Amino acid sequence: MDFRKTFNAQAKTEANTGLGTNASSYGGRFFTKSGKANIRLTGFPFLDTISWYHTMLTLPRWKFLLIILLFYFLVNAFFATLYVLIGVDHLNGVTVTSPWDAFGQAFFFSVQTFTTVGYGHVSPRGFLASFIAAVEALSGLLSFAIATGLFYGRFSQPKAHLLFSNHALIAPYKDGTALMLRLCPFKNVNLSDAEARVTLGMHVEENGQKVNKFFTLELELDKINALNLNWTLVHPITPQSPLYQFTESDFQDTVGELIVFIKVFDDMFSTSVVKRASYTFDEVVYGARFLPMFSRDGYQRKTLLHIDKLHAFEKVTL
Repeated sequence: MDFRKTFNAQAKTEANTGLGTNASSYGGRFFTKSGKANIRLTGFPFLDTISWYHTMLTLPRWKFLLIILLFYFLVNAFFATLYVLIGVDHLNGVTVTSPWDAFGQAFFFSVQTFTTVGYGHVSPRGFLASFIAAVEALSGLLSFAIATGLFYGRFSQPKAHLLFSNHALIAPYKDGTALMLRLCPFKNVNLSDAEARVTLGMHVEENGQKVNKFFTLELELDKINALNLNWTLVHPITPQSPLYQFTESDFQDTVGELIVFIKVFDDMFSTSVVKRASYTFDEVVYGARFLPMFSRDGYQRKTLLHIDKLHAFEKVTL
């Protein structure tokens, strides 16, 4: 893609975005599609750049459960190995017929000790076996305390349960056109005092140098009292807009990105939650409009929000 050599001089640039202005040093898009900063930390030990608490809270559910199961298995396998090394004859109640049988009984004794279940069928004998069992019991208590905290943190963490349309549209609007994108809640939440801000970032050439220019896009509505249905963010493309006189080929040939920031108040948690999204110019559809996504039910008593129609649009002529 090319760096745009000119931009609308009437559009007011934004300097307080927190994003770099040197386009030559910036790789790819500013934010991922899900709204996370597209940045990888280097120049420091890898493990020191990771917040394990944040990582465990944001991991996909299947990865989180897999880590818990792997940790549980590996810890018990480790302690079972210790019991085998000191000799399973130090465990009262264990009768073995093969090395694998010895490891298996030591493993399940480790499980009983680690979880503090203690069925009583097997017990440690002697100082060394008792010491290992004591260390394992303490490790189990601490591990389950941490796992419980992580489970609770994931369950109780306030989140903005919002979905964004896959594409932003350049659609007919009054006597002209407008940039439009759509979002909606997708869970049984009660959201109020919603605020929206859309920032446009473009790679441009200025005084012979490649730089990032940012513009705050004025919205038809940037605040609404309640967010129960879908909300279409509308930026009228006026002579003051940085997108003024943009053609379909301009969107295809220019490096640009729309950064969407939404803040809403969640009544259940009694706190504000935030959601971000990002659209590159190749995710902008020129000449289209969204299709309606809510209707009344058959009894005319409730409004149906069709979440599966969030991304639905039709092509139109501008």
